[in-house]
Amino acid sequence: MTRRVRLPSWLVGVFGVIVLIAVWWLISVTFFAPASGVETGAVPTPLEVLLGFGNSGLDYYVTNFTVTLKAAGIGFLWGNGIALILAALVLVFPLLEGVVMQIATITYCIPTVVIGGIAVIVIKPPELGDPSGTAIFLAALSVFFTTVVGSLLGLKSADRSSLDLVTVYGGSRITQLRKVRLVTALPYVLNALQIAVPAAFLGAVLGEFFGKVNAGVGPAMIAAQQTMNSAQLWGLALASGAVSLAGFLLVGLIARLVAPWSAGGADR
Repeated sequence: MTRRVRLPSWLVGVFGVIVLIAVWWLISVTFFAPASGVETGAVPTPLEVLLGFGNSGLDYYVTNFTVTLKAAGIGFLWGNGIALILAALVLVFPLLEGVVMQIATITYCIPTVVIGGIAVIVIKPPELGDPSGTAIFLAALSVFFTTVVGSLLGLKSADRSSLDLVTVYGGSRITQLRKVRLVTALPYVLNALQIAVPAAFLGAVLGEFFGKVNAGVGPAMIAAQQTMNSAQLWGLALASGAVSLAGFLLVGLIARLVAPWSAGGADR
């Protein structure tokens, strides 16, 4: 009987990254090779992107990403905070569920381009170096639906016998919420918050694309597009992905530490 050899997960990940870089390099020098007289093509090689990082300098990335991360962080707190409060209110006042879900669905279904276009007109432009109000608003909007749905699913997944026990001892709906539902819902909420991290960053970048912003990842990408600096544009895109992934993994680590009783959190 043939014995299967199982490679460590980190080795599989390293191998996958190497293959991905090799394919990227091959495509950039064949299908997207730069025309004569042009330094880089539409898809630069990994080396050109790496050199672009050096040419732009660390301060360039720190300055722009700091502004966008501020907007994403503020939007993350506002969007998730309102979503969690509304989810808790639904448990205390069940008649509100239809209204809350309608609000969440509407915010999810309306195209971001429409909302962003309105927001950039209504919201005051930021001062130099400050996060954009439009970026904050779209970051909050990007996380609202997921957190509302995830929180409600978690709060409703509480064991019925535990809820009845609280009721028997004279506990109210608020007591049920504190003693039973919040403990059961915590893994669901943490999973929703984990998904919300890259969503908030994406919403902030989209908000910056609508203009009236002096600094940030969005304006930096627009400037790179206008100057046809594909290496810098790809560098910004890769850095954005790395930042979103780092935030996603960080919240996942917190979820493991805070809710170790969750099977999903333990296996992730």
